[in-house]
Formats: sequence, structure tokens, C-alpha cells
Amino acid sequence: MAKLPQLSGKELIKILNKIGFVEIRQKGSHVFLAKDTIDGKITTVVPLHKEIDIGTLLEILRQTKLKREDLEKLR
Repeated sequence: MAKLPQLSGKELIKILNKIGFVEIRQKGSHVFLAKDTIDGKITTVVPLHKEIDIGTLLEILRQTKLKREDLEKLR
């Protein structure tokens, strides 16, 4: 299993933009992103921290249906 990279919030938002997520709004240091798919709308929240915690990153990957391997390829 691929090791997760340390990413900042801005880096993760750039990666999610590459796969079709768009920024909806921002409240404080949290950016809300969404993507329309055939199955419906997918939303997630990315904190604008210097380093995103591993647990938070895993949850964002689960919500966005993005695999660990794909994350490294998009980086």
C-alpha cells in the first residue's frame, strides 16, 4: 500500500481541482468543494493547514472516492 504524502490544504485543493472539484465557498480556514457525477453530487471540506493530518486526508480521500495511488499520480 502506498504511503500517504504530506500535503498542505492548498496542494490538496489543486489536486482535487484536476479531477473536477470546484470551490463552492470558504468559511474561515475551510474550503468547501463539490463535484457533480452521474451518481450525484460529491462534497468535501479541505482545511487550509500547512500539513493536513493523515486521518483528515484519509477521510477526504474516502469522501471524494480517490485512491491513494491516484493521489500520488495527480500530485
